[in-house]
Amino acid sequence: METSNRYNRQIILPEIGEDGQYKLLNAKVLVIGAGGLGAAILPYLAAAGVGEIGIVDDDVIELSNLHRQVIYKSSAVGKSKAKEAELMISELNPQVKVKAFSEKLSGKNVFNLFEKYDIIVDATDNISIKYLINDACLALNKPMVYGSIFRFQGQVSVFNYQNGPTYRCLYPDENNNALNCEDAGVIGISVGIIGMFQANEVLKMILGIGEVLSGKILVYNILNNEQQKYDFEKSDFQIITREVFDEKYNKLETEEVSFESVLNEIKDDSVLFLDVRNTDESPKINLKNQIQIPLMNLENEIEKLDKNQTIYIFCQSGIRSKIAVELLQKHQFKNIKSIAGGALAMKQLLIGEKI
Repeated sequence: METSNRYNRQIILPEIGEDGQYKLLNAKVLVIGAGGLGAAILPYLAAAGVGEIGIVDDDVIELSNLHRQVIYKSSAVGKSKAKEAELMISELNPQVKVKAFSEKLSGKNVFNLFEKYDIIVDATDNISIKYLINDACLALNKPMVYGSIFRFQGQVSVFNYQNGPTYRCLYPDENNNALNCEDAGVIGISVGIIGMFQANEVLKMILGIGEVLSGKILVYNILNNEQQKYDFEKSDFQIITREVFDEKYNKLETEEVSFESVLNEIKDDSVLFLDVRNTDESPKINLKNQIQIPLMNLENEIEKLDKNQTIYIFCQSGIRSKIAVELLQKHQFKNIKSIAGGALAMKQLLIGEKI
């Protein structure tokens, strides 16, 4: 009786009915990120009756999150986003099986997490994680529901749906300098609208109704309520198997360090910090033993580097530095590591430091 009453208003829709509600009950959806996008996606999936929902997020709630991450209370500041989102869903709809994973998504845990779910939802604002999600979805043949925000504009698409185009078909270049919410700014309404568009794509796929945004990207501007849909084609790309994935991600993760772990080496003359960003990028990082060679020039200027030095490479957020590591390895450089999070992470630690 409770089930019938809870979902009655959507069951009476002829496109859903009891069969559709049964499809929702048996669906398993994993949401990566419990921030602004996730705060819109999660309650609507739970309220609709999606049977099993997973939440992956290693972050904690900060006061500056609350203007857009509206599922959290002020009293939850400092607590785990994933755990608090799990609690919210349990209270909203006790019939939903929900599990929080308070861990960072990585090449090491992605397959174990993704294998248990039918649909993967990207609710992150991290470009490198989006590529990771895309590549893991390709290796496991899972659809990826994509959303992103830049100030007052948002984008939504569905990748790898029924062997359709992927994130790399739309954005093949990993040297992407897109800013996250912290640096570009965001209003809560933007993430709310885009997150609900994403939830809508999930429900359409589960129910088998409507037109899924596969091979199309929806661009929505909240300031003038204009929206456009652009078509894009599936492009030729390297097939991503588990072996290819492991080579790309797990090998590189062993060659990645946090800036905090190497702070005591910044004045060591045997250590070089290599900035592979373009010269006009901010924030500026100025270390004693530092050189800047934009990634596009690195191969032509490789003679400027000493193979005997330990080289820590950084870019804006940690994507191009991984590419630089691969490039230098091909030239027989041995002591090289990428700084996780890039300059955006480094600047936080350098505030107040006398370097």
